[in-house]
Amino acid sequence: MWILLIIFKTEIRFVGLVIDWIAPRQFMLHGWGIGVVIPARNESNHIGRVLSTIPLFVDHVVVIDDGSTDGTGEIVSSTKCSAEVTIIRLEGLGVGNAIDTGHRKMVAIFTDSKFVSAVMAGDGQMDPDDLEGLVENIISEKCEHVKGDRSSHADGLRKMPLVRRLATILLSFFTTLAAGQTISDPQCGYTATSGKVLRNWDWEKSWKGYGYPNYWLIQLAKHGWKIKHHPVKAIYEDQTSQINNISFFFKVGLMMAIEHHARNLSWLFSLKVPPHTIFAFISYSIGWMALIPWISTDLERALVERGTPIVIIVIFAWLFAHLFDRMAVVVKQKLRIDIE
Repeated sequence: MWILLIIFKTEIRFVGLVIDWIAPRQFMLHGWGIGVVIPARNESNHIGRVLSTIPLFVDHVVVIDDGSTDGTGEIVSSTKCSAEVTIIRLEGLGVGNAIDTGHRKMVAIFTDSKFVSAVMAGDGQMDPDDLEGLVENIISEKCEHVKGDRSSHADGLRKMPLVRRLATILLSFFTTLAAGQTISDPQCGYTATSGKVLRNWDWEKSWKGYGYPNYWLIQLAKHGWKIKHHPVKAIYEDQTSQINNISFFFKVGLMMAIEHHARNLSWLFSLKVPPHTIFAFISYSIGWMALIPWISTDLERALVERGTPIVIIVIFAWLFAHLFDRMAVVVKQKLRIDIE
């Protein structure tokens, strides 16, 4: 009798251990799979803490070791994490490529189930406590992509170095123009994206280097995916940036200008062109005509003759173009919702 009782208790304990081991691997947040992509290059000082503080509701973590030479990969392999961890090694292909690789791996992991793929940096600048708020926006179907916004957090951008703060303000302005909607803190890489978006993403054309958040935001707007902002905490310790500011602004600025025009032209020549895009094109053209005397309109020449500065005409024309573009973005989002 005692022997049977001991065997019975042992079996119960064994089953309990098996359940405890399996539970963290299940879809633990309202039936959605939660994945986290961590791009890391020479982050041996931070990657261990990042992995050890991953929230319990995360099912899978994919670490992209992008050509590290400081043992980052070895630390990943030896660090205990509540989620299942996959490490993929690349040869310094860039942060955009690393994140794309992680997202594509998440698509393969979660197959046909609903899931969210979030991005956290390997340098410890992102607070894991903010992750649930990010993914909840997608699970509640408020949007398909949610981005962290350090400027709307209670701490604001006060901890951000001054140069970065000024750059953030400038890039917010230009990304807002390029995406046709208000974008705050575009360079914050703390994001979460619905698996629905990732399964339809054109990975071959995706931007591979720094500036990938700006590219993503423009493409999301182009295809009618809804974007939301969520306050996140800015953490700065001993991290250093590897970005060449002049090169970055030139490359990313040129990319945004090209993608902005490509987005509007693709809508203008589509069968379901939003009428607001036509008005935006007309207003945009009026601005350019004001700058080029030999193609300017009679109205523009009359305004100039009466003392109106050309720059004022251009600003007002392009302001109306942007306002019409914003309306067109809303229409594209509405059309996608209706189709789905």
